[in-house]
Amino acid sequence: MTMRSSRHIGAFAALYFVFAPMPAMPATPQPVIGANTERPLADVLEQVTPAVVNIAVTSSSSAETNPLYNDPFFRRYFNMPEAQPRLSAGSGVIVDAEKGLILTNHHVVADASEISVTLKDRRRFKAELIGSDQATDIALIRINASKLTALPFGNSDTLRVGDTVVAIGNPFGLGQTVTSVS
Repeated sequence: MTMRSSRHIGAFAALYFVFAPMPAMPATPQPVIGANTERPLADVLEQVTPAVVNIAVTSSSSAETNPLYNDPFFRRYFNMPEAQPRLSAGSGVIVDAEKGLILTNHHVVADASEISVTLKDRRRFKAELIGSDQATDIALIRINASKLTALPFGNSDTLRVGDTVVAIGNPFGLGQTVTSVS
């Protein structure tokens, strides 16, 4: 079993959340320097983390990308072992709750023979690849599920230097990770 690099997975989550506005937080006076400011972020995370999913992918081993390795004669001649399935994982974001659409990276689902999505509430669904673009490293998958939470696309023109940026991921299915920079 191999896992793909988490630096690419985190890059997607950061990219998405830079462009997605955080839900409006209640108007509060500016905190005093050194005051506890963790609660407002916790409130935001409570609202948005149900839209972040884990994606588990089963695919063929990389050796099978060469067409000669698919030929039983060449496999026997070069003493190649039979192809083993490769497992990898990544993160995604639900962008349409009604249709079950999830945005993820192309490299996460490339060459997938089976895609499985696990939600924050631990429900698991088989997913269908709708489309993918290698040049932009974006892919769209769909699950058939109800009671989903989606994050809307934001407007990057409204961002300012100093705004808080949150990266959320669930690349290994062990729970969500959160990084915040302001």
